[in-house]
Amino acid sequence: MPDQARRIVIAITGATGAVYGVRLLQHLQHAAGIETHLIVSDAAVLTLHQETGLQRRDVEALAHVVHKARDIGASIASGSFQSDGMIVAPCSMKTLASVAHGLSDNLIARAADVVLKERRRLVLMVRETPFNLAHLRNMTAVTEMGGIIFPPLPSFYHQPQSIAEMVDHTVGRVLDLFALEHALAPRWAGMKGATGM
Repeated sequence: MPDQARRIVIAITGATGAVYGVRLLQHLQHAAGIETHLIVSDAAVLTLHQETGLQRRDVEALAHVVHKARDIGASIASGSFQSDGMIVAPCSMKTLASVAHGLSDNLIARAADVVLKERRRLVLMVRETPFNLAHLRNMTAVTEMGGIIFPPLPSFYHQPQSIAEMVDHTVGRVLDLFALEHALAPRWAGMKGATGM
């Protein structure tokens, strides 16, 4: 990677929606000037296999650098590690709670804590429904700290023809938050002329 590569930390947790993390990695794998740092939780390994059929090694092969979730001494655990930010895709309610309360009990939570304290961009693609009050309060706390809560809700205005198109549209919106170029979904060009109005 070039010395001035933009570094993005990506974490995949055990919540449903592992495909979001996979698609982010697939897109960024060959993106010019991007260096991805990946953390996969133990629970995520189970979800990845259940939802995508992929093994840990398959997903880790998509990243430029891989860190173990228990390696609190990893480079990304320090504020001196320069990055553009972090995306947790998907983000479990356990990880959300750890970030909201500054627990830093594993590398995912610690790396997120570092991103927040260094005033960098943190995007949590939280996956749960319905939310209880603890979930909502934790999302509020992270938002107040400067994080972005991004539930991966599908949109239909672009008339997706497949689940893959819905996933790509959401992933594209996340990449937009980091000003990263992509062609994963069409840009909104305005409402088509309505009939019968």
